[in-house]
Amino acid sequence: MRWFGFGFNAFGQIYGQDKLLEGECFENEQEVKVSSPTELTAQEDRSDCRLKTDCQIRASWSRRASLYLNGDSCVCLSGFVSNESCGSPVKESRGCKDAIISESYLILAFSDRLESWDLQKKETSPSWSMEIKTDPEISGTPLNLPLVPGGYIATKTPLYRSLSPHLRAKSLALSSEHAILLSASGTVYTWGLGSHGQLGHGGLTPEEEPRAVEALWGMPMSCVATGGWHSVCISDGGDLYVWGWNESGQLGLPSRGLRKAMQQQSSQQQEESPCTSTAEEGETHEEVFISIQAFPALLDITPSCEVSTVSCGCRHTAAVTTTGDLYTWGWGDYGQLGHQTLISSDEPQRVELFKEQQMRVVDVVCGAWNTFASVVKEEVAGP
Repeated sequence: MRWFGFGFNAFGQIYGQDKLLEGECFENEQEVKVSSPTELTAQEDRSDCRLKTDCQIRASWSRRASLYLNGDSCVCLSGFVSNESCGSPVKESRGCKDAIISESYLILAFSDRLESWDLQKKETSPSWSMEIKTDPEISGTPLNLPLVPGGYIATKTPLYRSLSPHLRAKSLALSSEHAILLSASGTVYTWGLGSHGQLGHGGLTPEEEPRAVEALWGMPMSCVATGGWHSVCISDGGDLYVWGWNESGQLGLPSRGLRKAMQQQSSQQQEESPCTSTAEEGETHEEVFISIQAFPALLDITPSCEVSTVSCGCRHTAAVTTTGDLYTWGWGDYGQLGHQTLISSDEPQRVELFKEQQMRVVDVVCGAWNTFASVVKEEVAGP
């Protein structure tokens, strides 16, 4: 398994960390805005760990955490971190089972406790910790962060928040303003701020407590994710549902802002090339644009295919299909869509590099302004 990254790289989250540590600066825009998928190599993680082993990626705006689960598990940090922490295993993370990275904290989950380390300070002990008591009567797959027994770890203090056991939480995705929870039965709950329709209840009002998304009743879901102001989920049948803010096309629905920018760019190109043909005079086309989608909407990825997993950045979305293809859409100013351009898109587009190199995408993780994809080599059938 190999990991690739693309998008925002100003702090060396994708590559170039050694250069920054030596006091040098990136010399051109291509080093800050990585528009072509670039492999995360062992050189970037200066340790005995290897990205080809059992590795998971966690990402925030300025940082990347590589969680190694093989053997003596550990976390390695890249991006906006201290020189002594960069690339080498975080010594306090030895033996951890899961981790969360943010702009303020590194949360580590061990079999018996949780620890929060303040990344803005040099600490010799965690700034916060909590003992984990697992109920032996609860069966099933262990819950992953941010879920913990009895509740979840929030993005702001107080870090621990309780959840009703009646929710039977299976997974949870958090933004800075809202949350989306998937129950064991496949029901989707949301709460938090709703000013951009990100809760999916049809309005723009906030919800203080988890509320079931009624529009999805009767359709069990298998995966949930959240961006800055939008939410997505996948049904058991592989259908993708989206709702919330669509200002940058992050829902994959027609965005007036993006189309207007494209028209302006097209007009400039036509002025530079006056011989370029345009639409026939008198031809009109009415299109409905979506700024806020307050109810879940079914998004068809073309060609029609099932979705296996999805992740969201601040204003972009990435989805992996059951055929091993990666589709991305939304805000692309930093190359986070992986199409080797800095162009945004309100239509799902396949990241062609992986297909061209006969790679099958198996997982995707989005940071706020970047994207990380896990791939394996596509097996080619013999003659």
